[in-house]
Amino acid sequence: METTTAILLRKTKLSETSLIVTWFTEAHGKIKTVAKGARQPKSKFAGVLDLFFDCEIQFVRSRKSELHILREAALREPHAGMRLDYGRVTLGAYFVELTELVTEPDHPVPELYDLLKRALGFLNAQPAALRALLHFESELVRLLGIQGQANVTPAVAIGRTYQYLPRARAGLLKTLK
Repeated sequence: METTTAILLRKTKLSETSLIVTWFTEAHGKIKTVAKGARQPKSKFAGVLDLFFDCEIQFVRSRKSELHILREAALREPHAGMRLDYGRVTLGAYFVELTELVTEPDHPVPELYDLLKRALGFLNAQPAALRALLHFESELVRLLGIQGQANVTPAVAIGRTYQYLPRARAGLLKTLK
């Protein structure tokens, strides 16, 4: 069994009672776990598995697939301040989507983990701001080493490298100040 701190990126219904939970960890990178029974009312995971939650998790690695078994999850930081307004949630979701886009399963990138953790911490305490979006993108391309040529914005560098940029960005640019 392995123990690590992790940020919950995504959760997907697996069955009537279970979830697939995607985490981003400092030690293991992006991992997927099966939370058996998590959708049941009296689950041991009740109140612990939500987007942006910072948890300490214990999981057992699968030898056959990339879906590991989640054994325990203890909430460390719920980022409750993020849920105060839609702008914070939207910007946090954009950060998470970029993180998912640029990471591979089971490939640790501690600097990127730290960047996401700091970004969510900022949104927990401060309103969403255009400056935060631009800073995150700038730091992301620096960490990935894809700065590109002069006069190329970080968003363009990400789009060129990954052939995709989350659609939410356009709406964020219109609403953030």
